[in-house]
This record gives sequence, C-alpha cells and structure tokens, in this order.
Amino acid sequence: MTSTTSQLPAPRELSARFPLAEGVVQASDEDRESALRRGAFGVDFTDHMAQAIFTRGAGWHSHGVVQYGALTLTPSSSVLHYGQEVFEGLKAYRHADGSVWTFRPEQNALRHNRSARRMGLPEQPVEDFVGGIAALVQADEAWVPSTPGSSLYLRPFMFASEHFLGVRAADEVTFLVVASPVGPYFVNGFQPIDIWVTREYHRSGPGGTGAAKTAGNYASSLLPKALAREQGFEEVLFLDGATASLVEELGGMNIMAVRSDGTVVTPSLRHETILPGITRASLIQLMADQGRRVDEVDLPLTDLVDGIRSGAITEVFACGTAAVITPIGRLASDDFDVTVADGAPGPLTTGLYEVLTGIQYGTRPDPHGWLYRLT
Repeated sequence: MTSTTSQLPAPRELSARFPLAEGVVQASDEDRESALRRGAFGVDFTDHMAQAIFTRGAGWHSHGVVQYGALTLTPSSSVLHYGQEVFEGLKAYRHADGSVWTFRPEQNALRHNRSARRMGLPEQPVEDFVGGIAALVQADEAWVPSTPGSSLYLRPFMFASEHFLGVRAADEVTFLVVASPVGPYFVNGFQPIDIWVTREYHRSGPGGTGAAKTAGNYASSLLPKALAREQGFEEVLFLDGATASLVEELGGMNIMAVRSDGTVVTPSLRHETILPGITRASLIQLMADQGRRVDEVDLPLTDLVDGIRSGAITEVFACGTAAVITPIGRLASDDFDVTVADGAPGPLTTGLYEVLTGIQYGTRPDPHGWLYRLT
C-alpha cells in the first residue's frame, strides 16, 4: 500500500478516477470572492464535492465530482442511530507561483483507513482517497485562497448510509470530500490560548475509539468545551480515562511541552487513546532534524503543572491540522492556575510554526518530500 507522498501517482492520474459531472451550478465570482475574504472556518463551501459509494459485495463504485448540496437520507439511515462515521482534515495551499499543493495526504489516507477499521467501516485504496481530494481541488481551484495564512480546508469523510436499524456494520457506506476556504482557526491567530483541564469528563478510555478520528470522540468533548468557555477558556485538556492523572490531548489537538534543557515531551500513543496527529508526527521529525530529543511518554498532569511552576517547562503548545501550532499561555483547573513562562509564544514554538508553515506554503525547503502538488 502507498505510504509516502513520493510514491503517489500524478494528480491528474488520480483525479481521473472521479469524473467531473456536467451542469454543476457555480457560485458567482462576487459570492466566491466574498467567501474568500471572509475566511470563516467551515462556513462557506465550494461548488463541488467528491463522492464514492461502497456496497458490500460490490466494493467501491460510483466515483465522481458532483454538485455540493444536501444529501438524501431517510430517518432509518444507520449513521443517525449508531454513529458509524470517520473523517479526516487536511488543507490545500496556494504557492507564490499560483500552484496548489497539499501536505502528506497519504498519511491522512492511512489514518482514515485505521479509523475505518476501528469503526467497522470499509477501508479504501490510498489512491482513491487522494484522487477524490485532487479531483475536487482541480474542479474548484478558484476557491483556493492566496491571502497569507489562508488555505482551502479539505474534509474527507465516510458514513453508514444504509437504511437499516439493526445493530451491525452497514452494508452501504458513502465517502465524500467537501472543501471550505479558511483563514486562521483561532480568530487571534498565532497567540497563546487559555486551557481548562477537566477531571470530570474524558474523551476516551482503554479499548475505546480515542485513536480513531470519529465523530463521537468530538461530540463527547463539546459539553466540557462549552463549560470551559463559560469560564473564559478557549479549549479543554483531557486526562486519561483510566486514572484521570495523565495528560492526553485537547478536544482536537495534540499537546507538547518544552523543557528548560531544550528537550520536548509529548504524551505517548501506546495506550491508543490519543489521535495520532499528522502535524504531531511532522513536528517530531522536524525536531529530530534539529538534533532535539523528543520523549513520547506518559505525562502526569502533576509533572506538567509543577514543571510550569518551577520553570522546568518553558513552553507548551498544541498542534493539529486546523490550527497548525497554537501556543498555550495558561493552564487551569479547580485546584491550580499556572501561566507558562511569561504567557508569550516561546522560541521553539514560534520556530516550529515558521518552519512547518513555510514548508506547507512553499517558502521553505521540503527536505522530506511531504508536499504533493494538486494543480
């Protein structure tokens, strides 16, 4: 199975798997430009969507790029009752020469398959996953913004579309890719955010679905996130469900901490309760390139808080596709409230952000061949 960007066939070869439908109604230039200027995350969507259908016994079929619009689901559609769904998130970046690229899409495809396997959904050829992305971006290239820091957010997902109420894996599954032009995920951009650490709620547990990118994991984070916002915090940090003592991840981002000696610590993936972030893995590689040690270990909350208080931990940041890297300026819970260093983005956090976004936007070298050209 394809596992590196360099092994992917040419984008036109892959996009040919998803024929472009005729007669699609497209937004006016004025409406499209208004959406591009707005850059609101996940609010405006492009003219098309890519699709494919899986039917047990027939496999994947009905590939195409069609009109973006409402779906026809009956009240008995399986996903509405049992939540059998997985999704991914990645971006298309406009480079200075006008070309459009994406970042490590084969890794999203492989993770999508791992999530699908855990949720009882069919796996998909990596080339089909990337082909759907390429076909959609080629059809809607005019929607890829050129404003610095902006991108076209891509959301591939699959769900149980069979009309059936029995408790079993669905025999019909729909795969779609939709796209939204976006600016920064957080309205204040690359600025430290305040994090509430919840002990009452957990995102996942041993043997659960924490390592899968599935809707239920995010649904379970929404109440604690709303409660945190009522107290003035932007995000929530979850602890492990088994002991409520180990740092796991934010609602939609992994977390890393920088020690005063320059080494970095991030929660281990070994319990399979944390989403294996592609941004996380890329940052670990970039730090290895610098000769910097990164420890992927169990991280007790007490160690993190005590380290911030003593100065043994000098920077903390979150990372993920949507926000890339977000500095964390404050951590608080019912029994502590600590500020990281002086509350400003640290030098390593800032440097990693500049290097990674520089690779993605084509302003810095791409030594690992992570970029894949779409147009």
